[in-house]
Order: sequence, then structure tokens, then C-alpha cells
Amino acid sequence: MNDKEINQQFSLIKSRENLKQLIKELFVSYKKVFNSHNFDIFNKNLIDPFQMLIERIFLNKKFEEIIEAEIIRQKGKSCANLIGNFHQKVFHCLNPDWKIPKSGWDLINEEKKIYVEMKNKHNTMNSGSSKTVYEKMKSQVEANPDSQCFLVEIIVKKSQNEVWNPSFDGKKYENENIRRVSIDKFYELTTGDKEAFFKLISILPNLLGEVAKEEKFEFGLQNSSIINNLSKDGNIFVSLLKLAFGKFEGFTEFFEKKTK
Repeated sequence: MNDKEINQQFSLIKSRENLKQLIKELFVSYKKVFNSHNFDIFNKNLIDPFQMLIERIFLNKKFEEIIEAEIIRQKGKSCANLIGNFHQKVFHCLNPDWKIPKSGWDLINEEKKIYVEMKNKHNTMNSGSSKTVYEKMKSQVEANPDSQCFLVEIIVKKSQNEVWNPSFDGKKYENENIRRVSIDKFYELTTGDKEAFFKLISILPNLLGEVAKEEKFEFGLQNSSIINNLSKDGNIFVSLLKLAFGKFEGFTEFFEKKTK
């Protein structure tokens, strides 16, 4: 199935351009995230020179490559939030009945009385956060018995739409109106098309490529101020040690001699 055929079948997206516009917005947000990541921010995060040295030697990588990967790792949470917002906007694009509230829930469909909490991965919630989410949903369905609450998971082990029946403090909970739903099943619920999520994924690479090409922006992490600052002493690894262990015994004298 080619790009055109997929786009024609994914008819509930009003136009290919609507989805492309969302991707452009995502691109701009990514650009802001990485452009704002300077040396001071990099230095606030505790880095691991041991891992970097091991990767440098065992994996035969340049320090510049390792630092680039570290920057991406540090921005992981910000990027995950951006992708989460993207998913929300896609559903609003599919059907304007899906609203994105400023707080409380990730998505709400007031007509169908569905309240959604979206998570990127099934294992991103520990028992405490799971309990908090479940109690919020429980309060919602108890106050409004005809409403439904969905925990929608994007990266999850199986396709599912089932009652969420967790156990907290030795007590098991079960309510037909509180459900765990995988992203493909949620797309099916939203569009009526079992393959809607597959079709979205199928068209996404071309759209991402088009936007990246049109925007003509290179993140250029290796040429950033971070690399420049770490290269000042002529040895990136020494600079990394200085950031991590600059006030440790033995290191202070070493760095003083290095400076002289």
C-alpha cells in the first residue's frame, strides 16, 4: 500500500496537510528544546565519565558522539512530553469532539463522556503514580456513573481494551468504566477503523521527511557550545572529569597542574 492509498483510506483526517501541520509544530518545538540546551544546563545534570570512557574505548565512539547521545538523553523527558502533545493533537485533528483541556486530563470527549489519561510507555508509572491516576478515574466515574475513564498506553506489550483492575495496599479494584486501552484500540474507537493507527504510522515517515527537508534545520549538536566548552582544555575527557569530580580528593591538584 503506497502513501497515496493509505492517505485515501485514512479518511477521517480532513487532509494530509492537517497532519503535516502538526508535524511542523512538533519540529519547531524540538528545535526550541535542543537550541535551548547550553553548557550550563548540560553541567547541571550529573554525567557519568565512567560510562563515557567505556563507550569511547569498547564501542570505539568519539567523545563528540557520546556527548551528543547524552544531550539527547537529557532532553528525553522534554521530547516525550512533546510527542505526548502531538498524540493529543492528532486525536483532535481526527475528531474535534476530542478536546485537550488545560489541566486534569489529556483528552476529554464531553459528548461521549470519556476522560483520557495518556502514557507513552506501560512501565512509566510506578505503583504510587498508578494509584494516583486510578483514584482520579475512580472519583470521576463515582461522581458521574455514565462516564468512562481510559488509560491509553502507546508503547505497550499487547493490543488491548480491557478493564483496569490494579491492586493497591493489598486491595484489588475493578470498575467496568475504568479501562486500559492500547493506542491502536483507541484509534479504532475514535475512527471506527481497526487499522487507523497502522495507517498513521505508515504515512508518518514520508511526512516527517518532508517537514525536515522543508525546514532545512540541522540540530548540529556536535558543533554546539557544549562541545566548544568541553574542548577548551584540549582534552574532552579531562573536562568531563572536571565536571564530575572537580572537588574530589586528588582531582583538585591534578586540575590545578593542568591549568598551569
